[in-house]
Amino acid sequence: MAELTPDRRLKRIHYDWLDAGEVTQRTVARLSEQLRRFIDDKAFLENRRIMQVLRGIEGAAIAVRAAPPEGAFMELDEPAPEIHLLMERLLFTLPIRPAHDGRIEAGSDEPISADALFEQVYVDKGRLKSAIRRALQTRDQFSLSQILSDQPLEQGLAEIVAYLSIAA
Repeated sequence: MAELTPDRRLKRIHYDWLDAGEVTQRTVARLSEQLRRFIDDKAFLENRRIMQVLRGIEGAAIAVRAAPPEGAFMELDEPAPEIHLLMERLLFTLPIRPAHDGRIEAGSDEPISADALFEQVYVDKGRLKSAIRRALQTRDQFSLSQILSDQPLEQGLAEIVAYLSIAA
């Protein structure tokens, strides 16, 4: 230890730290006091402004009291509140079932076209999600029109609905 020849200031460093801590606490106390004074001043000015506005309203009301205007000078949309009490609501009732006697009538002997089953459109949401991920790699946020300019529609409205369902 003697070979290292420690600096004699290191023996007193804890006293220096205590002094620095006290200076910091005094600085924080002064800043807090200034901030409190600033907030108090703002609140006082705001309260004074509110009182000025109220005095202006009172003055206008007194002037109108002396000479009331002719006709309607103020209208209310609804003069009375609507009251909806909880117990006034109807209880749940089962929906009315249609009368059905259980018989099945035979249809015509014409063949039914199955084309409608094969014309349905399947939108690959995985492909759309990967397009969204690619767009998010270059920017934080984008609109539907921006992604549609990067990735044009292939299946029309069904694809737009798929984008909206992914967003939801």
